[in-house]
Parts: sequence; C-alpha cells; structure tokens
Amino acid sequence: MKALVNTDVQAVPAVHSSWRVWGGLLAAVVVWAGAYQANGPLWQWAIYDMSGFASDNRLGSALEFFFFDTVKILLLLAGIIFAVTVLRSFMSVERTRALLGGRREGVGNMAAAGLGVVTPFCSCSAVPGFIGFVAAGVPLGITMSFLIASPMVNEVAIVLLYGLFGWQVAALYVAAGLVVAVVAGWVIGRLRLERWIESFVFETTLRGQPVDPSQGLGWTDRFAIAREEVRTIIRKIWPYLLAGIGIGAAIHGWVPEGFFVRYAGPNNALAVPVAVGLGIPLYSNAAGILPLVEALHAKGLAIGTVLAFMMSVVALSVPELVLLRRVLKPRLLAVFVGVVGTGILAVGFLFNLIL
Repeated sequence: MKALVNTDVQAVPAVHSSWRVWGGLLAAVVVWAGAYQANGPLWQWAIYDMSGFASDNRLGSALEFFFFDTVKILLLLAGIIFAVTVLRSFMSVERTRALLGGRREGVGNMAAAGLGVVTPFCSCSAVPGFIGFVAAGVPLGITMSFLIASPMVNEVAIVLLYGLFGWQVAALYVAAGLVVAVVAGWVIGRLRLERWIESFVFETTLRGQPVDPSQGLGWTDRFAIAREEVRTIIRKIWPYLLAGIGIGAAIHGWVPEGFFVRYAGPNNALAVPVAVGLGIPLYSNAAGILPLVEALHAKGLAIGTVLAFMMSVVALSVPELVLLRRVLKPRLLAVFVGVVGTGILAVGFLFNLIL
C-alpha cells in the first residue's frame, strides 16, 4: 500500500508537466494566429492612417510591403520550421532515405510537386519546408520539386486564370508548372549535389548538443528541439531575409509596364527571355502578380511570354534566391536557377508556338 501511495504522488508532477507543455503550445498557437491575422490591418493602419501616406503613394506602398512581408514570412518561417521539426523528430534519417530512395525518385518528384501545389506558400515561406525535408533525409531532387511547385502552381492563381483566360490556359498553367517542378527536381537529383548544401541544415540539436531524433524522445524534448531549430535557422537567415524583402519592396509599385511592352512585345523574338529576366527581380505570389499579367496580355504580350514572366516571379524571385543562398552553396544555387530557368523558358516558347 505504501508503494502505491508513493507512485500516485510521483505521478502528479508528470501530469502537471504535461498540462504545461500542451497548454503552452496551445497558447503559442493562439498568439501566432492572432499575430498573423492582425499583421495586414496593423501595417495598413500604421503606414496610411498614422503616417499619413496616401493609398497610391509609392513610398507608402513599398513600406507597407516591406513590414507586412517581413512579419508574415517570419511568422510562417517560425510556424513551419516548428511543425516540420516536430514531425521530423519521429523519423530517423536512415528510415526516411529507405522510404524515398533513388528507385522511387520519379514517383517521389511527382508526389512532392503535388504536395507543393496544395500548400499555400510563397517562394520564401517554402524554404523552411525544403530545409526540413532535406534534413530528414528526403533526396534533394524530390525536395526541389516541392520547392519549385509550391510557389509556382497556386490554387488561387488557377481559379483566377480560369476566370481571366479560360480553362485551357488554366490547365496549361498547371501542367506546365508541374512538368517544370518534376523535371527540374529530377535533373537536380540526378546530379547528386547534396554536398553543396550548407552543413547546418543537417544538424539537429537540443540545448546546443547534437541529438538523434529517432531515440525515443518525449513531447517535451520534441518541442524543445523544435523551438531551438526555429531560433537557430532564423538567427542564421534573418539578414538574408530582410535583404531579399528589401529588394522586393524597393521595386514594388515601380513595375514598368511600358518597358515590358517595348522589349517583350509580340514582335520581339527574345520576348520570353526578356520577360523572365524582368520577372526575377520582382517578388510576389502567383495570385498577386496576376493583375499585372492580365494588363500585359491586354497590351499585346503573348500568353507564353506572360506565363513565363509569372513563373519567373514566383519561382525565381530575388528574395527567394537571397534566402536560399543561406541554405545552398553558390554552385547548387546556380544549378537551381539554371535548371528552373531553362524549364520556364521552354514553357514560354512552347506556349507562344501553340497558342
């Protein structure tokens, strides 16, 4: 009887500890969701109501873009890194590699691209998912298919394209985006370039010490690892993140439609490469860039040219490349740009030829 009493007494702190862990997680989720919902209205109020900028003022628009996107992407980074790290803690590197080995690479590329389509990430916020997949042992090429498809093929853009141009263009957009993501990921996977990923991506630590996620961790340790991963990754990439968003904000609102029409118009044989080159410095998601796509098409740009422009904006934006540089070494980053850019150019030329 004495032993039974002692056991019950010892169980109380464990129950309290469990409530603290899950209660803390719930509180963090509520705070995160509230901050994410308040982000847009907060900066609109601060920039336009408090600071006095007019809604059509270019500087005000750039400032709103910078602060809104900085907070949004930091929140997304924190949430995605935390969730992916907790999920990764249940899977050892060896087990993941066994499930997604080279013999399944083609199927894995298609599955990863399909997952990317249904995840509502912009190019920058897809990066932590890329980090988590690579760190968990998912082959680089398969992970690249997710990284490309996630921002490039967007369900909102599909609906808007259907409304603007009809189902044929919407279907071609989906098919082209998936083909680029699958083929580009497969090519990068065949090159075996894992050695050109920064080493910190593969490190999982708890209180500064390396740990093996497969060794029977409890929820407290899993959450602790996830919090530490959030701090580590954001601390390493935040200067690159701010620099990338700053570049996007600097040119936000100054998109030269007349310049596009002049140099990427229907009479220019190099219209597609020019459109891709002009799209890379911009930063937006597929839905956000569609109004400009519609305006350019109305001014006479061919559908292949404007689709190539849109794909370059959402899959090869400078802010994304700046952020990826902290994760990928220069050679792998150059291969990524080259392979994806080639696929986008091929889509543009093909669409202009058949439409």
